[in-house]
Amino acid sequence: MTDSGLQVRYAATEIAPAKSARARGAYLRVSFKNTRETAQAINGWKLVRAVKFLENVQTKTEAVPMRRYAGSTGRTAQGKQFGVSRARWPVKSAEFLLGLLKNAESNADAKGLDTSNLIIKHIQVNQAPKQRRRTYRAHGRINPYMSNPCHIELILTEGEEVVQKSEDVAGRDAHLSSRQRGAARRKAITAA
Repeated sequence: MTDSGLQVRYAATEIAPAKSARARGAYLRVSFKNTRETAQAINGWKLVRAVKFLENVQTKTEAVPMRRYAGSTGRTAQGKQFGVSRARWPVKSAEFLLGLLKNAESNADAKGLDTSNLIIKHIQVNQAPKQRRRTYRAHGRINPYMSNPCHIELILTEGEEVVQKSEDVAGRDAHLSSRQRGAARRKAITAA
């Protein structure tokens, strides 16, 4: 599924290699459109949640929202958690992405990164060259029967520690509009 020992380029270049783990698959025989939608659904998620989500997609207890490639897609109530009505359960795409996530997790473990704190920082699905077969139709005709494979790359990084705001910053009001600033100024002048 992944390249072995070859130096390859990833689309995201600004991510520090020391704090990240990578995995990629090329010419995978899985639907590009379904895989793209599934990848976008888990982009930015914690690794543990993404793995659980993909396992749920395989058992059809959670659905993948179809946003871009949603032509003739049926509706399901499981899409509500993403704010869409059109959703599906691309089992094969989930299986391939799950394999890549497990691969990237073991790469992170080999690098000595904290695997419980990993986040999917970058995930990208590109179209691979189509593979051609043919199907036989009525009246002696032949039509193309193409497959649409894809390339997948992903990068996991360690999540940053959450720093609590200090009391003086937390106690301050949010940014005020010019009208609110003027009202506060007038109130301060009349009180003085």
